[in-house]
Amino acid sequence: MTVAPLVDQLLERAAGAARFIVAIAGPPGAGKSTLSDALAEALVAAGEKAAVLPMDGFHMDNAVLEQKGLLARKGAPETFDVRSFLATLAAVRANDGEVLVPVFDRSRELAIASARVVAADTRMILVEGNYLLLDEAPWSKLDSAFDFSVFINPGIEELERRLLRRWRDHGYDEEAARRKALGNDIPNAHRVVGHQRPADLVLADF
Repeated sequence: MTVAPLVDQLLERAAGAARFIVAIAGPPGAGKSTLSDALAEALVAAGEKAAVLPMDGFHMDNAVLEQKGLLARKGAPETFDVRSFLATLAAVRANDGEVLVPVFDRSRELAIASARVVAADTRMILVEGNYLLLDEAPWSKLDSAFDFSVFINPGIEELERRLLRRWRDHGYDEEAARRKALGNDIPNAHRVVGHQRPADLVLADF
């Protein structure tokens, strides 16, 4: 799909707003990062200042997950620092100066602190992540955090295909890739799809 109609819709919704925050949610492998980056590029081309704020930067560190017995479930809702994520979104909403946000390095499986800047003059903020619309505490505290929300759901069969390819591309052998995709990612996908708050726009694919 082309992002042009969505860009037009966002610009219409954002008319007159000093800052406009968009949630781009969906299960693992749905294409959230791809859509977010494409939207940011198109918005900039349209004369806007746009930035992507990835939820993945708020992964708990592996050492913390190991202490909690959650390392094998890394990527599940309970393996994120939701309090820090909420505080960062509040700072972005307040728009009283630049906000430094963390970014997740998938090749090293760790979050890098203060790795991206949301500048004070950035009007369009695209927040992307699995659990932005999850109707479970503490994620449900995000209910009023966004001005517009998009949910992408290409279906479980397609997600399995993409996730297996993702882990193979990151150097995992077939057995390890299946363990990562089917033992963790797909259960998380079912949780996202089955327990979501309503979105302003639902896409079957991107």
